[in-house]
Amino acid sequence: MNPIMIAPVVLGRERTQFAIRQLQSVKWRSVALFLSALVPFWLLIDVMAPQTLYAIALLGVLLLVYLGWSYYVVERAPRFRAVFGTRGLAVAVTCYIALIVWLGWLRPSLLALVHLGAVVLIFVYYWFIAFIAFFHDQVGRSKYVPKLPYPQLTVLIPAYNEEGYVGRTIQSLLDADYPVDALEIIVVDDGSTDDTFAEASAFAAASERVSVVSKTNGGKYSALNYGLLFASGDIIVTVDADSIIDPDALKHLVAPFAADEDIGAVASNVTIWNRDSLVTRCQQLEYTIGVNIYRRALDYFGIVMVVPGCLGAYRREVLSEVFAYDPDTLTEDFDVTMKVLRAGYRVSVSDARVYTEAPATWHDLYRQRLRWYRGNYMTIIKHWPVVTDSSYGYLNRIALPFRLVEMFFLPLASFVVLAYIVWLIAAGHILTVLAVFVFFTSIVFLIAALGIQIEGEDWRLLVYAPLLVVGYKQFHDALNVKCLLDVLTTTELGWTRAARIEQAVSGRPDAGTIPEPVLVSSALPSSTSVPVPSPAPETTPGTESETAPDTDSASHTNAE
Repeated sequence: MNPIMIAPVVLGRERTQFAIRQLQSVKWRSVALFLSALVPFWLLIDVMAPQTLYAIALLGVLLLVYLGWSYYVVERAPRFRAVFGTRGLAVAVTCYIALIVWLGWLRPSLLALVHLGAVVLIFVYYWFIAFIAFFHDQVGRSKYVPKLPYPQLTVLIPAYNEEGYVGRTIQSLLDADYPVDALEIIVVDDGSTDDTFAEASAFAAASERVSVVSKTNGGKYSALNYGLLFASGDIIVTVDADSIIDPDALKHLVAPFAADEDIGAVASNVTIWNRDSLVTRCQQLEYTIGVNIYRRALDYFGIVMVVPGCLGAYRREVLSEVFAYDPDTLTEDFDVTMKVLRAGYRVSVSDARVYTEAPATWHDLYRQRLRWYRGNYMTIIKHWPVVTDSSYGYLNRIALPFRLVEMFFLPLASFVVLAYIVWLIAAGHILTVLAVFVFFTSIVFLIAALGIQIEGEDWRLLVYAPLLVVGYKQFHDALNVKCLLDVLTTTELGWTRAARIEQAVSGRPDAGTIPEPVLVSSALPSSTSVPVPSPAPETTPGTESETAPDTDSASHTNAE
């Protein structure tokens, strides 16, 4: 047969096979979940007044133009980076508000403006942030595959009164699937008053890969800086002393560095292991849809804004370039990530997974988030020049505007909306309130379902989705407002810390017998992928000094 006649047949068969393979690789459940949001959005559009739809459509066009222009400027024409930046966007939004008020599309009231903003934000969050996370999942959870040779790693574990926890953290690192000769573990005892140093030293005596250094209490930032003095690795990994890593976490964590020289830091995925209460389950759902999905969306642009302290990695030379950790804020992980981004490096997310303990009571959650939210506002204020400096690319044009809306607009808007809902109920408009609640709950439910599907999480967490609309959300909004006022009005803000579940108080933290080092077995229970230690009495929250001066005097223990 004539080869010329055969060629089109073969080519057509190959294209068909390729198309079949592509269809088979599609994660259809994620597609169905994502597209199912069309139903509540369509119902919302159907009941909206035409003027409101016009206003939303006009703002949508404005935002699309801004995002498209931002992509063009950053990727293709940096010479125009000063044109239509964040300042231009602020001016455009102000003119937009004036225009829709003049046209009669919006009543000139705070409530009408907040309502419009809330609806627009839910549109933007779902069809932009959630879409990018969905796309990220479809093309592959990570574009970085671990490859030999693996770089030299130094793992820093800052620890203050972590008796009963630090040993399990060290054991999980020793059990990690990573070359023995390329892994160094340094525990920094930050002036603990319990047996943290002794517990960590037991592992140093059993493994030459583990070293323990001790210093006067000076806060987490100073503990990390002190540990860097002893570090020899090309990649610096930080792990909180109450966290347990997956066996393959270190390999996934270093993969982006080998693939892209512009990457200066890499984030992990955080999972809560103590899901035995309403508080901890709400936190896991919050992590799934509010942290991990948002982080995956920012990863597309290389602007992940927070490398979590419980597991994150940095190039050694990048940390040196940005002068490591500062004492200026209460969230050293957010601060140092911003410094890395401002230095011009990309920050990405990996498939590395870490398990951490979450606050188990509302009081402990309050104390943890008090530090987090105060630190967030401190960090934003410290790095405020990024907001107006267009030379920072996507960090200036996309990441910071979203973060500012999240930190400043949403908490305040939440209470305006809540007051309006109370007025509607008092006026007898209960069906209207119910309809609004059902819409927002359905969207949060679908976002949660998409996040659970992407992260492979427990579907039972969906039961708690309504609390992210009413209840749990207002708790965080009120705390955000309080922390903003604290930062603006108070000069000295101390470190607040949640209680450790497995530490009982008897004059000082005491977790019982120091665990014996086991250098061959995994720190993770074999029955489940999420570590679940046996329960113990609650403790009274401890505090540690975040502002205490550092000292050069220290002891250094290393088993040779």
